[in-house]
Amino acid sequence: MKIDGNEIRPGNVIEHKGGLWRATKIQHTQPGKGGAYLQVELKNLIDNTKLNERFRSSEKVERVRLEQRDFQYLFADDDTITFMDQETFDQITVPRELMGDDAVYLQDGMGVQIEFHEDRPLGVALPETVELDVTETEPVVKGQTATSSYKPATTDNGMRVMVPPFINTGDRIVVTTADGAYKTRAES
Repeated sequence: MKIDGNEIRPGNVIEHKGGLWRATKIQHTQPGKGGAYLQVELKNLIDNTKLNERFRSSEKVERVRLEQRDFQYLFADDDTITFMDQETFDQITVPRELMGDDAVYLQDGMGVQIEFHEDRPLGVALPETVELDVTETEPVVKGQTATSSYKPATTDNGMRVMVPPFINTGDRIVVTTADGAYKTRAES
């Protein structure tokens, strides 16, 4: 679907210079001389390179719609991750690089969404939050609870998370997958 260059929004996927690019940041610019343009930071979905490009409203770009399908995490090897399609029960194996550091959040049976373009997997979207067990944390120092200080904790997947002083070893916590930050104590 063709759109004007000034209609690009963050998250849009466009076909540009022979590749698929996701717009990560946009900035409208109106210079004193000449016409306005849209400064767009693009990230290549295949090789993760970045590109800054200017688009004017008179330019047309091809916006690509990605197919999103629900999958369930099965298992991971050293360099691949295997998922199962929730509708057809077909298994798909993707390279670990497709997820990058987010692979640490994967748990048995976790539901994820995989984006496809012409049957090629381009990205894996995790749930917004995951529950993790605290395997190690420092004990609370008397008087420390009066301030809003946080202490480091190690979770069952090996992550280090800053948690409030009332969290102890053995507690279950909710962590946001976007930034790896503590959100709340998990419901029992």
